[in-house]
Amino acid sequence: MRRIVNKIRPDGTRAIPLAAPVRSGLTEGMEQENDLDPVSLTHLRQVSGTGPVTCRVHVQVDQCVEKQTSQGAPYYELRLADSGGSQTWRVFDGNPVFAEVRQLQRGNFIEIAAQWVAAGKYGLEPRHPRLRPLTEAEKQALLGGDAELVTRQREDFATIETLTGALIDPRLRGLCRLFLEKHGARFRRSGAARENHHARRGGLVEHVAQMMRSACAIATVYPQLNRDLLLTGVLFHDCGKLWENSYPEVGFAMPYQLHGELVGHIPLGMELVNKLWRELLDSPEAAEWTMLEPASDLVRLHLLHLVAAHHGELEYGSPVLPKTPEEEALHYVDNLDAKMEMLRRGYETSQQLAPGIFERFRPWATHVVEPLAAMPPASPAE
Repeated sequence: MRRIVNKIRPDGTRAIPLAAPVRSGLTEGMEQENDLDPVSLTHLRQVSGTGPVTCRVHVQVDQCVEKQTSQGAPYYELRLADSGGSQTWRVFDGNPVFAEVRQLQRGNFIEIAAQWVAAGKYGLEPRHPRLRPLTEAEKQALLGGDAELVTRQREDFATIETLTGALIDPRLRGLCRLFLEKHGARFRRSGAARENHHARRGGLVEHVAQMMRSACAIATVYPQLNRDLLLTGVLFHDCGKLWENSYPEVGFAMPYQLHGELVGHIPLGMELVNKLWRELLDSPEAAEWTMLEPASDLVRLHLLHLVAAHHGELEYGSPVLPKTPEEEALHYVDNLDAKMEMLRRGYETSQQLAPGIFERFRPWATHVVEPLAAMPPASPAE
């Protein structure tokens, strides 16, 4: 994508150049620039921190729910999504596009041209919005994803393949290979969560890859850890989310599914491990594993424990508490990466209450403070 130059208007607001003239009256009262693509929700959040900004976004409607205010007035709550995440928009009955929004359905692809302003706890809000459906070419471009995000997720998936392909235990190595071969496509389009962290198409791959990097580093500090088991546990700890937080092959609207609602990702993950393990033991290479130590069934049980206990607490959904060193390490690596991602998103999207202090964001418990910059290393001349 070409460089975006923010233009300052006479009223002090900024405008992101538009990609093309907006049809159906959308350009009325808005700047028209023909040399840039519409911006992603991620980029919009990044450039909106210091004031209103005018731009177009291409999104899919993930949710469109009619609600009522405390005074009984109707409004619609929309969740807008693209490859990098989602954004909530509340449209009240005084909004000029209220009637258009009423016609929207989940899964629709639309363009919103507006002046975007920070709306406190509700995030960004489009002022003077204009709507239109995307053309088929625009929809395909949107589904292609943000180039930077696509590159990062491709590299993360390659990291997962490399690390699991180098496992010493042939049973765990084979199990990981079988999972990636059978379910790799679904894995690559699943989110790590519905809202709190890595809640985007491909987010689970990002989460697992970063956890594996952390697990490798921790295993060097604590050599008593079973590195092969830990890395395999990282791959499988959230594998049930392939049926709880998976996106369709085409689209950014994450559906709700009966498997996820009735069973949940931990039992689903344990079921998948057992299914793949049985399939693995039916392979020709399994005949050579009968004399391996530790015994295959014990390896399977320890892996199941990593999936079962990775939430760390019974009240957080784990059916059993952590009981092994690898499970403790997995739980904390999982929690650390989730929190680092939530902080990253918080710095990106939250309002600044005072210099270096950002407003609390869900599900964080308090305001967050800008991290301390590291002192640069001294130059050789010093």
